[in-house]
Amino acid sequence: MKGFIVQPEYVNIDNGTYVQLFGRLENGESFVSVHKFEPYFFVLKSDQKKVKKLLKDVKMVEAKEKTFSGEEVLKLFFDNQTDLNNYRHSLHEEEILTFEADLKPQYRFLIDRKIKGSLEIEGDYESSEKVERVYQEAEIKPADFKPELKVASVDIETSSDGKLYCIGIVSKDYEKNFIVSKEKLKRAVSCKDEEDCLQKFRDEIIELDPDVITGWNVVDFDFNYLKKKFEENKINFDLGRTNEKVRIRIEKNFFRSSSMQVPGRVVLDGLNLIKDPYIKESPTIKEKKFDSYKLEDVASEMLGKGKLLKGSGRHVQIEEYYEKNQEKLVDYNLVDCELVYEIIENAQLIDLAVERSQLTGMPIDRVTASIASFDFVYISRARELGLVSPTANFVKKVERIKGGFVMSPEPGVYHNVLVLDFKSLYPSIIRTFNIDPSSFLLKAEKNCIKSPNGACFKNTDGILPEIIEELHRAREKAKKEKREFSSYAIKIIMNSFFGVLASPNCRYFNMDRANAITNFGQAIIKLTKEKIEGIGYKVIYGDTDSVCVYAGDKGAEKIGTEIQDSINEFYDNYVKENFNRKSFLELEFEKMYLSLLMPKTRGSSAGAKKRYAGLIKKNNKEVLEITGLEAIRGDWTEAAQDFQKDLLLKIFHKEDPKAFVKKFVADLLKGKIDEKLVYRKSIRKDLAEYTKMTPPHVKAARKMTALEGNRIEYYLTTDGPEPLSNLQHKIDYGHYVEKQIKPIAQSILDLLGLKFEEIVSGERQGKLF
Repeated sequence: MKGFIVQPEYVNIDNGTYVQLFGRLENGESFVSVHKFEPYFFVLKSDQKKVKKLLKDVKMVEAKEKTFSGEEVLKLFFDNQTDLNNYRHSLHEEEILTFEADLKPQYRFLIDRKIKGSLEIEGDYESSEKVERVYQEAEIKPADFKPELKVASVDIETSSDGKLYCIGIVSKDYEKNFIVSKEKLKRAVSCKDEEDCLQKFRDEIIELDPDVITGWNVVDFDFNYLKKKFEENKINFDLGRTNEKVRIRIEKNFFRSSSMQVPGRVVLDGLNLIKDPYIKESPTIKEKKFDSYKLEDVASEMLGKGKLLKGSGRHVQIEEYYEKNQEKLVDYNLVDCELVYEIIENAQLIDLAVERSQLTGMPIDRVTASIASFDFVYISRARELGLVSPTANFVKKVERIKGGFVMSPEPGVYHNVLVLDFKSLYPSIIRTFNIDPSSFLLKAEKNCIKSPNGACFKNTDGILPEIIEELHRAREKAKKEKREFSSYAIKIIMNSFFGVLASPNCRYFNMDRANAITNFGQAIIKLTKEKIEGIGYKVIYGDTDSVCVYAGDKGAEKIGTEIQDSINEFYDNYVKENFNRKSFLELEFEKMYLSLLMPKTRGSSAGAKKRYAGLIKKNNKEVLEITGLEAIRGDWTEAAQDFQKDLLLKIFHKEDPKAFVKKFVADLLKGKIDEKLVYRKSIRKDLAEYTKMTPPHVKAARKMTALEGNRIEYYLTTDGPEPLSNLQHKIDYGHYVEKQIKPIAQSILDLLGLKFEEIVSGERQGKLF
């Protein structure tokens, strides 16, 4: 029977450690496979006497594995994970090196058995109240299996003073609502009080037995609230597949997400999924544009529909529904559940998480943990080669890694600009020059590979280049078979490798190795520029892995292909002649800008790095692409963004921009675009914590009668920032011209020799002074 591991965990029972693998079988049943496990790690054989002196009763055997530097090791076994942790600390206090001593038992168990996500299981089983099949010491082995996981979307409704109204659950072909009510309702189960409602919800979750629980801001709001209510009503908060209580950690830090552990299940917050940088670039979402990450806006863009109640007054309406029309409240609640469920299903976010899990071995709620994912993949391969990895050593302060090379652009407006970029440059550098912890040399040897920063590597393929090679082949296969999610999942993994190796939190971190990758990258971009200009074309910009080439007026696209082929042939020969290696560097003619604008740095004549806008053709339509400019930054108003986009289009189409600029400013001053002058910014901590500085959005928030969410919408008025919900003074139009329109206009008009002040002088004199 094949299955998928949703959540691997471990528990200490009766002085022993047991690994528990929870998941879903191919027949649709839930399962847990329980295995007694003897935790272990490694130490150097040369430290044997010191270790024996400290750990007298520990089982110690000679191991066939060796360290990366070829030293022999001993394998130390422990009765349980608690003992292992204690003894590991004792050895570290004496500065005795350990290897793989930080690995959690469940991941050690899976690595030893080469299982990533899916497995095949054979053995006797029983059923329990919370899991359909409980296996004890079953035989398990790796398998190729795509699961259909059960997802449940949860949402609650409450009064403004914290009373529980109802709890909704939506899953595939399933909906339930539990409401505190004496009425008999069509789509809901009426409960006599909060305690009854909570108990019924708890029992329903266990009966439904979902693998994934989701919602919108479901940890910080819904389950944080429910946890307190369960405690108030003295009900056990055990929603998982064991009798353990749910654990919740609420993060006040804006840059970290709150978390929730439900034994045997995973919690994936829909809001956090949609905001994840990798997910935003996934095949089903990358073309979507969200006005905000509110459920209403995301659902509208993804599904073409939204919530039944919208806007700032919905809490009043919710209370009115509860008092006068509970059927409508139930409908509202279930629609919210449905929206989240459908967003996750339509975007295939669970499918993407499963793909990543099967590549990295991480459970689906940890696939975004790049270092842990890298560890699983790399340690697995190292162990196959008889190598043990160092215990993770978290370094607090290190010098900065050298970044990618960014050319200073030549400011101006260009037409027919070719963009050529190196496909997966850093993974390609790792493969080409064998950059890897296992191939790293402390000093140069004969025929070794020497990087521009002086780091040296063996010329026989290491572990990481082989892993990337396998992933590359798998990705090409996925592309041919049109498996977009498989291809994208592999791309995410490969592109994360450099970031992991460059992180001080990585067990393989080494400054020289990390800098070897970026130094090669810099050298390659500089050499590429030199070679392109050597064949007669002007490189006007270069950034990390790409170059922009001015092609002139004739046959631009043909020139792009010629440059691509010429450079690739050059690197094939260059790498072979200088390093005796095969080149995996591949320059690709990606696109052509019909027009491209490279602005100046403000207050300087130099070009601004990582800031440009271009016009390209996609599917016979003109598309404006913008990088780093105000039109795509959330801290600028919609008016400023629209102004910049329209001004760029005027210039790209070689139209006179003066009339447009003048009219736009005139309309702004006459109040014709007030709805586009709204500032939107998130509060990142409690209002009381803003003491040293008080930003405008915080000032506006303090003038609100009630805060709803953390995103503040406000105007700059003649009396300072004021929220939309409590606007008391006139909008300060002069502020918007000076701070929002003028900076954008002048950075573009400079390139044409025009002055914003001269264009709008008449309007400004008449309206502002």
